[in-house]
Amino acid sequence: MSELLKIENLHVSVGDNEILKGIDLKINKGEVHVVMGANGSGKSTLMNSIMANPIYKITEGKIYFQGEDITNESCDKRARRGIFMSFQHPDEIPGVKLADFLRISEEQITGKKPQIISFSKKLEKEMKALDLAEEYAERYVNVGFSGGERKKSEILQLKMLNPKLAMLDETDSGLDVDAVRIVSKGIKDYLSEDNAVIIITHHRELLENIKADYVHVIKDGKIAHEGDDSLMDEIEKRGYEWV
Repeated sequence: MSELLKIENLHVSVGDNEILKGIDLKINKGEVHVVMGANGSGKSTLMNSIMANPIYKITEGKIYFQGEDITNESCDKRARRGIFMSFQHPDEIPGVKLADFLRISEEQITGKKPQIISFSKKLEKEMKALDLAEEYAERYVNVGFSGGERKKSEILQLKMLNPKLAMLDETDSGLDVDAVRIVSKGIKDYLSEDNAVIIITHHRELLENIKADYVHVIKDGKIAHEGDDSLMDEIEKRGYEWV
């Protein structure tokens, strides 16, 4: 398999507080990685660091993407490389319509203006698959959206932009059973042998139809345990204290 992301001895701090204390991780194309751990263990910090959120300061270690050192690259440059992150609590963007946001984002990533007709057809198709009414394309991003609609909007962005690496931070949080099923199918449809996904979750429901290749459990800023898909079942039965 072709290596997509490699993290070496990553240490990350917020202010004077060191959160990640030496993370090593390798992700190949075509793989699904699940990151689990108790609240405050460092899961979201890991994703934000990969995405270059400036709040999180890398004090030691390296991040490589497709063989290139991106440790000091800005968020926008990483996005253009094909790194995508969905958030546990997506922000509102007043004044920016969802369709315009997606069109401008695609242009920024590809360097080309999308063809209006093909873009509109694809947007309509993906919104229908996510059971997201067409009217939402003309609404401001996440403004007045319910929690479930915001999560569907994030998956819509994933499907439209088709990044090489997708990082999904508790996308299933606050979703009802039907919404989890729809979002899960959206993730499954996105997956291919040319991309990869990292999913933060506490529950198995989101992965009912998606097989995790690797499960990583973070504890106190380090990867304390790793395993295959069956590790999720063990965590649900025993919790995190035994790790």
